Amino acid sequence: MTASNMVNVLLVDDQPAKLLSYEVMLEPLGENLIKAASAKGALEHLLKTDIAVVLVDVCMPELDGFELAAMIREHPRFQKTAIIFISAIHLSEMDYLRGYSAGAVDYVPVPVVPEVLRAKVKVFAELFRKTRELEQLNRGLEQRIRERTAALEASTQRLLQSERGRGLALVAGNMGSWEYEVAEDRWSWDEGHCRIFGLDPKSFNSQVFVPSGDLIRSFFQQNDWADLTQTMARLDSGQSTFQREVSIVRADGQLRWCVVSAAGTFESNETLVRVDGVTIDITERKEAEIRQSLLAREVDHRARNALAIVQAIVRLGRAENTRDYIEGIEGRIRALAQTHELLSQSRWQGADMLRLVNEEISPYRIRGAARIGVTGPSVILPPDKAQTIALSLHELATNAAKYGALSNDNGEVSIRWEICGGQLKLQWTETKGPPVVAPKHRGFGMKIVTASIAQQGGGEVSFDWQPNGLVCNLSLSYGGAEPAKETPRPLPDHLKLVQPVPKGPRIFLVEDEALVGLLMRDILEDMGCTVTGPVSDLSEAIEMARAGGFDAAVLDVNLGGSFAYPLAELLQADGTPFVFLTGYAQDGIDERFGTAPILRKPIEREALETALRTALAGAPHQKPHRMRH
Repeated sequence: MTASNMVNVLLVDDQPAKLLSYEVMLEPLGENLIKAASAKGALEHLLKTDIAVVLVDVCMPELDGFELAAMIREHPRFQKTAIIFISAIHLSEMDYLRGYSAGAVDYVPVPVVPEVLRAKVKVFAELFRKTRELEQLNRGLEQRIRERTAALEASTQRLLQSERGRGLALVAGNMGSWEYEVAEDRWSWDEGHCRIFGLDPKSFNSQVFVPSGDLIRSFFQQNDWADLTQTMARLDSGQSTFQREVSIVRADGQLRWCVVSAAGTFESNETLVRVDGVTIDITERKEAEIRQSLLAREVDHRARNALAIVQAIVRLGRAENTRDYIEGIEGRIRALAQTHELLSQSRWQGADMLRLVNEEISPYRIRGAARIGVTGPSVILPPDKAQTIALSLHELATNAAKYGALSNDNGEVSIRWEICGGQLKLQWTETKGPPVVAPKHRGFGMKIVTASIAQQGGGEVSFDWQPNGLVCNLSLSYGGAEPAKETPRPLPDHLKLVQPVPKGPRIFLVEDEALVGLLMRDILEDMGCTVTGPVSDLSEAIEMARAGGFDAAVLDVNLGGSFAYPLAELLQADGTPFVFLTGYAQDGIDERFGTAPILRKPIEREALETALRTALAGAPHQKPHRMRH
């Protein structure tokens, strides 16, 4: 990025270490980073320099972040400056309202996720840069319109001689010019303007096309057309120019975004006689802004899902002592991080199976405590299956290191996989380890493997505790083929409805992240609910919802890339209340379900309980239910 195109980002924090960390996180953006250690220093920079984004700590001595934001907003120059708060403390709803009232546009909680912070700052920096470019372009256009108006008034002949050259320049800049004669109600378009609207200039013989008012109106949305005509009618000598951003739909159905700039010409008695304008096609820039916004939303969504999985690992993990608990948590988070790194390198298109396996078993190869064989074809795993395989391998390796073939100097492990009949089949085989006895109870590691594989369509797992070592077989669907369904499979025990009359509300849980599903089920049961689920497949969830028998539902919005809206429609029509779980912002939820409670991941128990109480209280024909606190 050239120095002239860089924008200024102001970092405000009274702690030098935090300022340095923000600088390191944001350095890849290539913007000019300015640091201030106090509110006073920040104000001095603002008065001297044009700032695109202000990143400010909420808690600072003298003036806190709220007071600084309010002072910035009071100055006319900074009323549109983007302000992002960073807070290391839990903020109440009143704090959020106070911050937004003071002028904040976003919040970033601590610990700060670098990718999320960069995405948020990048969006506002690009918006500032594009706004600055548009303002410069607008000033140039106004000057050109004034020059053109003067030329028209000076000599019609002069206009005809220069029209062709000017028209070529407009076409080269993806622009077009037009005129509107007020008294005659007559429009005139040049070739560039016709091309923007999808018309072939060769279809008319003259250099100027004269479209009818009905044809022009057909391109515009009703609100945009009404705004343009009303704005033109309000022009006077004191306010003779205007600019509007509009969307048009060509005859072939293609949507285009345009900026319309125009200036009016008046007679001596202040009567508007003509409007001259220039239209610029900004579709490519607009689409780039939309893609940037979607990218920022997706980064936020993935970050929140990752935090929800970490929350589940922390909440559900069990160990005999603190040391083992910490090791277990760190190992599982490390497995997730390694998978995330592999997926990031491929831009979340998939992870190589061989590399993923080697990443998970590399610590045990380094120790030299056992021989590990790896065999299998080249396979690219989609993100959801990559995470499932990574967690499963981590749990198997950890178990082998504690009790199995990796716990002595002679043990061997064989990891083999193949693609067969639309299934990815992986076999983990341990030999020459200590004598093996099948466990009496399933530990958390086995629950993770079983739940993760079960969440995948057609996924199955088996544990064969042979005397000379464990043999674990995993299979899950891969590619376009689906597993054969000769006879309907019975529902797993954890999905069967409880036969006795439940004391608490009957909750239908739909969640595609295995660990998050286990955590949600645990929280709901602790609240006294009778839970069916978690169910990860949308079609299976719809069939179960049609059977009924639920007082309320808890729905993850995104189920393996498919939105749960068809299921929500079915529940809504049946009068069954539901609560949405999502990693997306609330404004990303379909407006048809605007009355449903929405909880953003990671979930707090108190928030879930409040949302369920609200949903159950508002449902028709619902008996009151008690939930444990």
